[in-house]
Amino acid sequence: MKTGGKHRSKYGLRSLRSQLLARTLLILALMLVLIGFLQYFLMKDFLYRSRADAMGTQLNSIPADLLIRDSQEQSGGVAPQGGNNRRDNRPGPFLFWPDMSLAAIGTDGTFRSLSSENGLNPPRLTTEQYQVMQQDKRMRHGYQLITDAQGNEQLVVFRPLGPPDRSSGLLQMGVSTTSMQEQLINQLRTFILLSLIALAIGLALMLPVLRRTLVPLSRMVEAVKRIDAGNLDERFDAEQGQYEVDRLAVSFNGMLERLEHSFAAERELQMQMRRFIADASHELRTPLTSIHGFLEVLLRGAAANPKQLQSALESMYGESKRMNKLVSDLLLLAKLDRTPELKLECISLDGLLLEMKPQLLMLAGTRKVVFDMTAGVRVLAEGDKIKQVVLNLFHNAVQHTDLENGVIHVNLSASKKLADIQIRDNGPGMSQEQLERIFERFYRGDESRTRSSGGAGLGLAITESIVEAHGGNITAESTLGVGSVFKVTLPLAGTV
Repeated sequence: MKTGGKHRSKYGLRSLRSQLLARTLLILALMLVLIGFLQYFLMKDFLYRSRADAMGTQLNSIPADLLIRDSQEQSGGVAPQGGNNRRDNRPGPFLFWPDMSLAAIGTDGTFRSLSSENGLNPPRLTTEQYQVMQQDKRMRHGYQLITDAQGNEQLVVFRPLGPPDRSSGLLQMGVSTTSMQEQLINQLRTFILLSLIALAIGLALMLPVLRRTLVPLSRMVEAVKRIDAGNLDERFDAEQGQYEVDRLAVSFNGMLERLEHSFAAERELQMQMRRFIADASHELRTPLTSIHGFLEVLLRGAAANPKQLQSALESMYGESKRMNKLVSDLLLLAKLDRTPELKLECISLDGLLLEMKPQLLMLAGTRKVVFDMTAGVRVLAEGDKIKQVVLNLFHNAVQHTDLENGVIHVNLSASKKLADIQIRDNGPGMSQEQLERIFERFYRGDESRTRSSGGAGLGLAITESIVEAHGGNITAESTLGVGSVFKVTLPLAGTV
């Protein structure tokens, strides 16, 4: 049970739905973290600038002459006229919140705290920094974060003390950043909480969305499970509304179609091979059986009889010739099935047929042979192989035509790219079933007649292989009671 649980866990982690969900949530979490950091720094700068502007406004509202006289009094200057002590008539230099500081910096860089009694101790820069700041008017604007002597960080702003044209120094106001830091931390906590809630809601919403999105892919997986070598006609819907899944379905359909054709061709090839082996065995067994029978007769004493001996030897010689031709045809087919090595040369087809004319007329006997040839038809071929093609087709026509009334036409013509050889007879013709199988090995449309003439049904198969090896094509047409025509087309020389 534990092993199965581990397998399920691994499968779950490796599933497309889990990976898409995990990666989507990871990207969303990273984006939220990035947004959180950006929000923190932007909000921090916004809060600090807002507070600095408010402090600047507050500094600008303090009467400059009051600060100057107060600075003179504390430095030992003359008291104000009227006999009244101004410091005694006000509660202190100024009223500050407990987390604020105030200081005055003289033109010579001297530092004086104005809030030590009621506020924070103001942080102090170096004398050189104050002098540089008074000389550079731009440095008085904005804010700085300075740590005071107690280690507290303060946000500090600077303003001129007195009119800009006759400044008496700088006025420095600072405020503790603790409250602003707490505000930022609280905001960050709120953002984290909202981000976690958003991730949880996203997880709850993504699960059904992903499940629905991956339904077409799940259907394809189930369909693939149903496919095997005996069930290759399964096809996928190529219009499921998802471009990638539709492309995958089209690719799968193409692959299944190719596999189906391959398996069909393989089955057909196996059937042909079994039929070929059975027919070859049968064809070889027949002459061997005859020879074996004649030898038994001779061994029983027939060899002493000259007539019986002569008859037996002639029969065995005929059977051996038949067996030798069969073996030669099988070897030729085996060579043609491999990549044939042809000795190609440019030959004249009409010249080749004229050269074969005496031999064809001799094979025809008393049958009528009509030649109709176009002159100057040249092809790139091996002459002996083309002769074998013509002889096989002509011999086939001779076998299937009447000795007295048979007529055989040998025609040669040419188009722009192809040479066309036609051999037509007026024999009994063939049925559609015979026509479909006429080029199969060991197939004989008329079993009795071809056996009596010694044919094994390999002539047309050899003819087709030779023609295809030359890049040509052979077809057959036939009409029962009218006759048959075999057409051989070969590429003309210079068009291959």
